[in-house]
Amino acid sequence: MYRFVLNETSYHGAGCISVIPEEMKNHGFKKAFVASDPDLVKFGVTAKVTDLLDKAGIPYTLYSNIKPNPTIENVQTGVEEFKKSGADCIVAIGGGSSMDTSKAIGVIITNPEFEDVRSLEGVAPTKNPCVPIIAVPTTAGTAAEVTINYVITDVEKKRKFVCVDVHDIPVIAVVDSDMMATMPKGLTAATGMDALTHAIEGYITAGAWELSDMFHIKAIEVIARSLRGAVNNEKEGREGMALGQYIAGMGFSNVGLGVDHAMAHTLSAYYDMPHGKACATLLPTTMEFNAPVTGEKYKEIARVMGVKGVDDMSQEEYRKAAVNAVKELASDVGIECTLKGVVKEEDLHQLAVDAYNDACRPGNPRECTVEDIEALYKSLM
Repeated sequence: MYRFVLNETSYHGAGCISVIPEEMKNHGFKKAFVASDPDLVKFGVTAKVTDLLDKAGIPYTLYSNIKPNPTIENVQTGVEEFKKSGADCIVAIGGGSSMDTSKAIGVIITNPEFEDVRSLEGVAPTKNPCVPIIAVPTTAGTAAEVTINYVITDVEKKRKFVCVDVHDIPVIAVVDSDMMATMPKGLTAATGMDALTHAIEGYITAGAWELSDMFHIKAIEVIARSLRGAVNNEKEGREGMALGQYIAGMGFSNVGLGVDHAMAHTLSAYYDMPHGKACATLLPTTMEFNAPVTGEKYKEIARVMGVKGVDDMSQEEYRKAAVNAVKELASDVGIECTLKGVVKEEDLHQLAVDAYNDACRPGNPRECTVEDIEALYKSLM
């Protein structure tokens, strides 16, 4: 038996944030809890949405105590602020950090027995749908607006933990490429490569099947043709990435990821490395590790990434071609696939242990040990 969970409603296209006030009124929402990170507030990105609420006469409370790798404290403070606000919905504006924080807040408000936050790790037995969320992504990468996953950082224990809960999926996703136009090149590249990692890991994960394959292979194609343009802030590239990352989310949310994400979560927890950059740095190496168990899937990855003549290649050749296509894309958007100067030798073993214990690792198509993961980290140092 397979299960697929998606948003009730999603809007796509430049300018589609205009629907938010109408959707709030149609759902009977009276007041919004707007969750957005401080930089988006500072640079006026959040205001693109709050101005619409002001114009429509819809009251809101703004919450911005959100870090790039959101913490337990960010969630707990948000829960207290939500309780004070009198809001009946959450409008999450930002990248994965804003949306992940919003999901955790929304789940705890309706399931207060999980207020310690740590108990949400894994597949928590929550009973009630979270506070309704309208998710407005400002990055083309995490696809948190369409997934049943979120990730929180436990600063005290130096680890990130993954939560998987059908009760946390936003009711409405508003995927407006104009909201992504102010992203700097480096962030566009890193989040875009995160989206590619979602698509490739989702395509080869142990839980993949025909319906998820359909989403993932299309996502790889759209991302491969759009990311370079998005990094150059071209309208077509931005719009392509907004769509490609969402399609990837439709897939991986339902079938899981693999060792790349497990290792990336650990890098972020230890060194506060941006999640997208961590995923991108690891991707060619984890692809090479997984290649022996992927059947003909790398042939299709190479094909949709623009490699010519894949049908005339041997298995070894098309697998190498797929990995090289990913390396070339990463290089073209300015991402170096190295951990030199990032990972400390004395941390290596514990990094590998923590990655092995991450919720994403069991989805990896190839069995891997702590020693395997340690070797993968070391190969990039």
